[in-house]
Amino acid sequence: MKILFSSYAFRPGVGGIETVSALLAEEFVAAGHEVELITETQGDNSSEERYRVTRHPSFSKLIALLQWSDLFFQNNISLRSLLPALLLRKASVVVHQTWIRNVDGSMGWNARLKRILLGRVTNVAISRAVADGIDRGCTIIPNPYRDELFRIIPGVVRNKTLIFVGRLVSDKGVDLLLRALAQLRREGLNPDLTIVGDGPDAENLSGLSCELGLQNQVVFVGQKTGEDLTHLLNQHRIMVVPSRWAEPFGVVALEGIACGCAIIGSEAGGLKEAIGPCGVTFANGDEQALADALKRLLQDRALEESLRHAVAAHLERFKAREVARQYLTLFEGLAR
Repeated sequence: MKILFSSYAFRPGVGGIETVSALLAEEFVAAGHEVELITETQGDNSSEERYRVTRHPSFSKLIALLQWSDLFFQNNISLRSLLPALLLRKASVVVHQTWIRNVDGSMGWNARLKRILLGRVTNVAISRAVADGIDRGCTIIPNPYRDELFRIIPGVVRNKTLIFVGRLVSDKGVDLLLRALAQLRREGLNPDLTIVGDGPDAENLSGLSCELGLQNQVVFVGQKTGEDLTHLLNQHRIMVVPSRWAEPFGVVALEGIACGCAIIGSEAGGLKEAIGPCGVTFANGDEQALADALKRLLQDRALEESLRHAVAAHLERFKAREVARQYLTLFEGLAR
């Protein structure tokens, strides 16, 4: 099958969509299909060897690729390539990675047009929460994680306690985590915390850590990827995902679970679907509830260990090959 794969964001970017798109493209090729990936992300193609990548395609190039393909696959909706695909009546699958609305919940003209077009494509949602937000018939196929990378590393000592991995922006709730730690400190609990990531709030969060008297507990290590991140996760007991906003999913939680971390995460949206039986959740934005969840898991080692018992069965459905298999089954039904 010839698959034209559209991913507005792609590597060298390091976000969730970029990672998922690369994983799926690799698996589609491994299954014997031809893949051409188009993206608006600038960069070179030195790392892409098994499929072709066209960056910022011209309109004529886009039309030629659509005519070449048997199916158009779009990882998160983008009108720039979807409209030509629909005009050419190409079988189209659109994956919804997030909510079709503005951050404040409002609906601009762009979002309204996208919603109108959903009736002309096959819709896939990455979580039940996203499917409910789309409010249309959606096949639910979760995002995969890089299961050959994120794993238990034999011999690594798990001698650290809490870890956060993500972009340092207000939506991710690191300030809530720091304030919850300050509350626990007043109660005599002093767990260490490693903050992995970078972003516009890095300096403010470092200042807040000092202001709260946490400088001896909290360390900022910057962005980590690949084996460095896997090794770091293997050193920690608990990953905290304290997002303020309702995360559509949570690949970072899968990565933590695969490396042996129990998870504490906010409960709205699709994050709790990624966490499954491998962690505990708390109300988004609720500092007290986060402090309570931390205290509970820190003091109950039996609970922490019980959360790890379901890991193997939970992760099976999120492995890249299994997720790609679900997509290819869908594609084959449409291409007949």
